[in-house]
Amino acid sequence: MSRKATVYDVAERAGVSIATVSRVLRQPDAVRPATRERVLDTVSELGYVPSGSARGLAERRTGVLGLYFPGFDASEDAPALDVLAEGQPTRPSFTVEQRTADAGVPQPTMLFLDEVLRGAELEAWKQGFVLMIGVGRDDPGRETVRDIAGRVDGLMVLARSVPDDVLARLARRIPVVVLSGPARGDSYDHVTVDNAEAMAELTRLVFAQADPGGIAYLGGPADSPDGAQRWDGFAAAVAEAGLALDDVTVLRGDFTRASGHAAAQTLIVGGAPAVLVAANDQMALGAIDAFRSAGIRVPEDVRVTGFDGIEAAALSRPALTTVRQPMIDLGRAAVQLLSRRLEQPDAEPMTVRLPLQIIVRESSQRP
Repeated sequence: MSRKATVYDVAERAGVSIATVSRVLRQPDAVRPATRERVLDTVSELGYVPSGSARGLAERRTGVLGLYFPGFDASEDAPALDVLAEGQPTRPSFTVEQRTADAGVPQPTMLFLDEVLRGAELEAWKQGFVLMIGVGRDDPGRETVRDIAGRVDGLMVLARSVPDDVLARLARRIPVVVLSGPARGDSYDHVTVDNAEAMAELTRLVFAQADPGGIAYLGGPADSPDGAQRWDGFAAAVAEAGLALDDVTVLRGDFTRASGHAAAQTLIVGGAPAVLVAANDQMALGAIDAFRSAGIRVPEDVRVTGFDGIEAAALSRPALTTVRQPMIDLGRAAVQLLSRRLEQPDAEPMTVRLPLQIIVRESSQRP
């Protein structure tokens, strides 16, 4: 045939519906072998190249999932993750691993959102979807997320990255999964971790190693749900230790390395604390940079901890004590929830809680 073959040509020649053609191309194991072979033979014979629009006509879907980030901060061999196998939310758990150095070949630095993206990409590929990414830099009207929502079957967003009213309107058209932050009585599926308990446990470990002395806390942005939970966990551990929050020096950054550096310079002017607990790794690493420049030793003079478990935390010197988030699994679980929601649109909202791991390294261990 001189013109380009279409899904309709394949369906007519193979004697099947266009939905069956689409199913063969996306989920071949779901089609009877004889039918599958007939369709594949026809596809080869006609030289048909499937398109997203053709699949959409067959299934009323685009085959595309959206992932929206408000902005970025500066493997296919992954172990199996099946958070929905039992149809129940997983429960948080905590493990503590003592390390003095991380072995292995250094890998390129991966920040939190990069790894979430990687996990979503891996799971979307596994599920037969294409992933569309939107980054809403300088996007107060949220035009980016509105545009993405009009092109995808389902949408994943970071908690509080989209105004509640905008998200509610989008959710009336397509399924929405919210990553990080607690469920707030809404109708969305959520993937989250227990930031508060993990931060409390990390703070307890630091306090248990020695008399904490002067304490400083470096928090995240005021509108960050993760930052709020981490503060709650830190405050609970301080109270358990019989210490007064009024005696804690509290500063706020924006989760960037530069803001951690600036906060530490402020602390240095007033006298460096004995302990600095930071709400994320990037700020903790920035603080270590500032302390080093001022001749203040970590951990000899000030013990520092972070949160997230980015690669840079393991590669820093001293290596950073932190809470490792299951960043890749957050992305993978979000895609699994969207896939479930597309198949079961009337199912009850599900919150999946993933486990965290506390990694104790040199930065918090006074010699």
